[in-house]
Amino acid sequence: MIDVVVLFFLLGVFARLVKSDLRLPQALYETLSIYLLLAIGLKGGIEISKQPLAALAPQVIATMALGFAIPFALFPLLRKLKLNSADSASLAAHYGSVSVVTFAVVVAALARAGIAHESHAPLWVAVMEAPGLVAGIVLARWSMRDDAGRGPATHWARLAHDVLFGKSVLLLMGGLAIGAVAGDAGTAPIKAVFIDPFKGVLALFLLELGLVAGARLSEVRRFGGPVLVVGLLVPPLLAVAGAMVGVLLGLSTGGVAILATLSASASYIAAPTAMRIAVPQANAALSITAALGITFPFNIVLGIPLYIRLAQALTT
Repeated sequence: MIDVVVLFFLLGVFARLVKSDLRLPQALYETLSIYLLLAIGLKGGIEISKQPLAALAPQVIATMALGFAIPFALFPLLRKLKLNSADSASLAAHYGSVSVVTFAVVVAALARAGIAHESHAPLWVAVMEAPGLVAGIVLARWSMRDDAGRGPATHWARLAHDVLFGKSVLLLMGGLAIGAVAGDAGTAPIKAVFIDPFKGVLALFLLELGLVAGARLSEVRRFGGPVLVVGLLVPPLLAVAGAMVGVLLGLSTGGVAILATLSASASYIAAPTAMRIAVPQANAALSITAALGITFPFNIVLGIPLYIRLAQALTT
């Protein structure tokens, strides 16, 4: 049976397709996104407080390297699909970064299936968000050099500020830090706000994302075959790569499934902002359509069950 939060997403898509007047207020959408990012960070931070940080170093290094490598692996494929350099670099960066909401859905699916996972997994989300964006920017600079051997100017200070201190990274890292410092005892007074209602808030947020994704479906026809190839075929391939890294790290079945899902996901919060600054020549609508209009629905409806089965096959 499909997880209840996925049904909320499908309701949003259906509402958009039938042209319902259903809308969530923009202020509520922003509030829900802030809540989810903080809650995920807090839960991860609480678990980090229970174990030595040195033991997590191999996982941090490996997940960062994975996020950085994905855009370099995707870029040649995107160029073969006849996408220009700017669009290829931007799209590769979106898939090198990760989707926090997809992470929340796979964690909910694992809990429902009774599959244990590493409780500090939110740390992987936090450290995988930025490396893929940096890799996409490097690819853009290398591939868009002019005849004199110089690429377009990049405002690195502004870019670093927006990537490292943008809403998603700041809230995730802030939540991790607060949870790690406060621990179980310190966060007990806010458990009823940030821990217990999490799945209900996630369901509301997915309802809104269903509305947004449903509106993006009309863009698929506009961009044609390449966006379908990227949106549907790339995630399973990346999931296999992520799962193999998880196996090499000795992760549990749930941990392998989470890392596979993160690898298969695409950012639609941090990446658009960073790419708009770093690669303004890129078509932002193309990347958003692939990441949110195709890959996100595919992952939460079909992909996550497949990635969980892949993890079970590799760890049993």
